[in-house]
Amino acid sequence: MRVEWTNTAIEHLVSIYEYVAHDSKPYAERLIDKLTRRSEQIAAFPLSGRMVPEYREESIREVIERPYRIIYRIKVDQIDILAVVHGAQEL
Repeated sequence: MRVEWTNTAIEHLVSIYEYVAHDSKPYAERLIDKLTRRSEQIAAFPLSGRMVPEYREESIREVIERPYRIIYRIKVDQIDILAVVHGAQEL
């Protein structure tokens, strides 16, 4: 299934990169790579993520790439990555 990153999710990735890059650009690049590669798992196995407790909606799920939560919505023809948030952050 095709995966699309929303503008909000892309902005989250940029913010994460900028924050981490202050200390280490190579680590920031590896982190963003790990986060974006999780979309391959999501594309292959959309139901592998758990339902997001805050929403309790079957189509909104998340996978964890510690310490981040990648939140996505399953649609008929594609998957939208909605957000990438730190696990300690409130939605």
